[in-house]
Amino acid sequence: MSEVMIWTIVWVVLSFGLYMYIGFAARVRDTKGFYVAGQGVPAIANGAATAADWMSAASFISMSGLISTMGFDGSVYLLGWTGGYVLLALLLAPYLRKFNKYTVPDFVGDRYYSKVARAVAAVSVVFISMTYVAGQMRGVGVVFSRFLGLDINMGVVVGMIIVAFFAVLGGMKGITWTQVAQFFVLIIAFIIPAVAISAKLTGNPIPQLGLVFSDIVPKLNQIQTDLGFKEYTQPFRSRSMIDVICITFSLMAGTAGLPHVIVRFYTVPNVRAARYSAGWALLFISLLYLTAPAVAVFARYNLIETLHGKTLTEVRQLDWVNSWEKTKLLKFDDKNADGIVELKPAAKDSEITIDNDIIVLATPEIAQLAPFVIGLVAAGALAAALSTASGLLLVVSSSVAHDIYFRLINPNASESQQLLVGRIVIFIAVVAAGYFGINPPGFVAEVVAFAFGLAAASFFPIILLGIFDKRTNSQGAIAGMLVGMIFTTVMIFMMRSVQLLGTATPIMTDFMGISAQGIGVVGLILNLVVTFAVSRATPPPPAEVQEMVESVRVPRGAGSASAAH
Repeated sequence: MSEVMIWTIVWVVLSFGLYMYIGFAARVRDTKGFYVAGQGVPAIANGAATAADWMSAASFISMSGLISTMGFDGSVYLLGWTGGYVLLALLLAPYLRKFNKYTVPDFVGDRYYSKVARAVAAVSVVFISMTYVAGQMRGVGVVFSRFLGLDINMGVVVGMIIVAFFAVLGGMKGITWTQVAQFFVLIIAFIIPAVAISAKLTGNPIPQLGLVFSDIVPKLNQIQTDLGFKEYTQPFRSRSMIDVICITFSLMAGTAGLPHVIVRFYTVPNVRAARYSAGWALLFISLLYLTAPAVAVFARYNLIETLHGKTLTEVRQLDWVNSWEKTKLLKFDDKNADGIVELKPAAKDSEITIDNDIIVLATPEIAQLAPFVIGLVAAGALAAALSTASGLLLVVSSSVAHDIYFRLINPNASESQQLLVGRIVIFIAVVAAGYFGINPPGFVAEVVAFAFGLAAASFFPIILLGIFDKRTNSQGAIAGMLVGMIFTTVMIFMMRSVQLLGTATPIMTDFMGISAQGIGVVGLILNLVVTFAVSRATPPPPAEVQEMVESVRVPRGAGSASAAH
């Protein structure tokens, strides 16, 4: 057993032991604790939990890998996700908390006074969350396959069992306090290697300053052009401008419409706490997101310096290469049989194939950091994936058990019946998520981007108009959600038919120059237009609903009294 594996096991056992203790200690027996943690989570703790819930495997594992591979164009994920959280925190979160509901379908059902609207919202939540959680399961499988020597599929199964434990036993209360611990694990695991690599490459231990005030970026640009690539910092080298803009806005609107993030603002005591927790979360999120570009540059530089131009024999003598080759996420193909490994611009010509999802995980090994740091990164990646997966599964559970079973099927269901249904749903959702983690329709960040696109096309317009346009009615909301969700789902399916159907070529590669990751913007626009037009062509909402919307926007009652609204 290697020293890296020993340290990985140590960190994983310690961190998982902590998570399980917290989950058991915070176990719940009522629906309020299960769905919204009893609405008693302090703002700073909720901020840390929100950050952990939001910074998924896509943020920890895949985002820096994408920026490392794509350069400037990869920054769409950084800009979209960060900008979207600001949009949610400042524009929507305080108002949503003032509605004082358990879930997003709760808000939709009451605001649009319709069981049909509630049902459409609940089904949409399940669909979006399952798409999102598939990416997290994939991330868990990648980590386990490399650092614990498990087959990637077995790694996904282990992740399924652990996530089910957190979500079933503790509900939102257990998950919230577990996520607080997971945030500190993942942020420490991300920043320590970044500091060490920055000091090693630039002489400056602060990654952001090392990136800006050293010659690492000019060096990387020169290396890229020498190898036949475009400059690392050149914009729109892999995506068109329209696609970059659409992906950014799709991720922004999707963030502001994500059910598992929105529900976090229902777990605090009042509107003021919701605002403070949003601020804390933004601070905590920025610790990782301001570091990610530096990690991406360091990773790209180290990767090229370590692999390109070396003999295949030399490369395979590296421990980290042997370890990652076994996962089949790193491959070498000496196409010209000269024994030299070459990285080339065209994928069909390159002799190195590296999965985007392993770049961040492999970087500490490539930089030859201490084994205990490498093991810590693995524990951090697992914390990121598991924290988000557990939050997503609880949202799926609450949508089925609370919004469909209790609200629509059996209004007389007891607390114990609702909890039983919620826990059964989690088990079913875990199995489904595991299947898509084993058979993913793309790499982690890409799969997550699909979920954001679906959220942007379905929920963002309905929430925005629900708060700021009292004339929007149930007919408009239902029509808009259906049009946005169906259009976006069909477009993603057609553009990803290769992975989903096993076809040789996709049914279509883009829509007017917009890729599958950015198509949610078109769905969003269609949703807005349809919702607005249908609402104006049909009777206005009842007077009491319009008064409710007006009262929610009034700034009075932002303190403890607002909890009663």
